[in-house]
Parts: sequence; structure tokens; C-alpha cells
Amino acid sequence: MSKAIRKIFGGIRLTWPGLVTAAVLSSAVTAAAALIQVFRNTSFFAVSATPEIWILLCILIIMNSRSNLDSALKCLAFFLISQSLAFLFQVPFSPLGWALIGYYRCRFIVALFSFPTGYIGYWIKMGKWWGYLILLPMIVLTGYSYLMYFSEFQFSMPRYILIALFCACAIILYPAGLFEDRRIRIFGTAFGAAAVAVLTAVCLLNPPVLSAEIAANGDDIAFDGSYSVSLSDGGFGDVEIRYEDSIGGHVLHADLRRAGDTVLTLVSPDGERTEYDLHIERNGVEISEKPCS
Repeated sequence: MSKAIRKIFGGIRLTWPGLVTAAVLSSAVTAAAALIQVFRNTSFFAVSATPEIWILLCILIIMNSRSNLDSALKCLAFFLISQSLAFLFQVPFSPLGWALIGYYRCRFIVALFSFPTGYIGYWIKMGKWWGYLILLPMIVLTGYSYLMYFSEFQFSMPRYILIALFCACAIILYPAGLFEDRRIRIFGTAFGAAAVAVLTAVCLLNPPVLSAEIAANGDDIAFDGSYSVSLSDGGFGDVEIRYEDSIGGHVLHADLRRAGDTVLTLVSPDGERTEYDLHIERNGVEISEKPCS
């Protein structure tokens, strides 16, 4: 196992044709993850949205380069090609069309930063303590992704479990895979494990809640303060009718704790019940009147 890790992080002959091929394949995978609807709100969508997978690819390039300049140029080329093509591949299939390119500016800036990252990052290969300090910002960024995706996992179980586990393993195992000095490996692994434990505790002590106004009186739904409202499964969260001064009317307010489908029931003062289907995601709620059976 140790030999295999050493082979991956330093034993690959990374040629320019191989690098370009990897960049094109990465862009195709990224475009597919962004376009295919079944990947939405799953771990597979992460490659098109957040940096943790790209950090791993950056480390692989750095560790298999021959010099600081070689590392910097290969990182720059890889990210310029992969990020550019990822957007171009999406244009024919995206509802935004060419307007999608407007979102490329941020990725282009990040790609430019890959040059100094590759140049400085090459010193990780020296195996010294300051190499671990160079690696640390990459671990911190991966830790931020872990915090976000573990929270998403809490709300949308079992979705996002794969990317959350990937981030946790990366935080703990990068030092063990990149350094030969036993002291750095032990310290880095212990520090990573402690960081994952702390981040996990933060998420568990602060579970995610989606607070939203899911409907207003008059949005094809008639109600006022005299109505009562409830969810068929209280495990999804709480719902109530509020009066909002800002709109001068009543709204259905929900504090939701997990994703899924449930039924909301409105009961009028005279006992008339109306049921609505709720589809809950981390970024919003869809409500529709339940068909009569």
C-alpha cells in the first residue's frame, strides 16, 4: 500500500501529452457532472462546484513534476485547459447558452493562481516541516469543503456522504502520503484527525435548518391567522402562519431540518382541510396542491 501511494505521489512520469489528455478528460467529467440532472444535489456534482477534487489533482501534478517551473507551468496549463473546456462543453446543452461563459471569470482567476501554487507547492517534495506549512492552506480549503458537505449530508442523508468522506480522508491522509519524515506524518495525521473531529462536532452541535416563507396568502393559497397548519411528518421541521408587516399579509413560515417529501395540511376555522405536497431541498421548497383522490 505504501509503495502504491509513493508511486501515485511522485512515481508517475507526467508528460505534456499526458497532462493535456488528463485536462480534457477532467473537463468532460466536470461538464457532465454539471449538466446531468441526476447528479444534482449529490456528491458527484461537487467536482463542478467546489475545489477539493481539484486540490487533489493539483497535488498530483506538483508531486510528479521535475522542478518548480515544470510544476508551475503544468499546473497552469492543466487548469486553464480543464476549466475553459468544462464551460465550453456545457454551452450547447445549458439553458444559459453562451451566457454561461460569464461565470468563467472566477475560474480563470483561480487558474492563474495555479502557477504560483505549483511553483511554491513543489517544495512540498523536499519533505521538510515547511513543506507541511505549504500544504496546510490546501488542507484548510478541503476542511472548509468538509464542513459544508457534512452539513449538507445532515440535511439530505444519505446524499453528499461520499464527498464528505473524501474530504475527511484527504485532510487526515495527505501528510501520510506526501512526506517520508515519520514525525511530519504522525503530526500531520493527528492534526488532520483532530480537525475532522472538531469540524464534525461543530456540525452536530449546529444542525442545518432551512428557514423559508413557503407561501403567502393569495399565492393560489387562501389562509389567514385563524387557520391552523401542520406537517404530516414532524421530523421534517416546524411550520406556522405568520403576519408579515413587510407585505401586509400572512405567510406560511417553515423551519425545516431535512430534505425529502411530506404533506402540509391547512385547516380553516370551519374544519375544511386542504393538503399540499412539499418537496424540500437544502436550497428551497416547492409546494403544490395535493391532487384529490
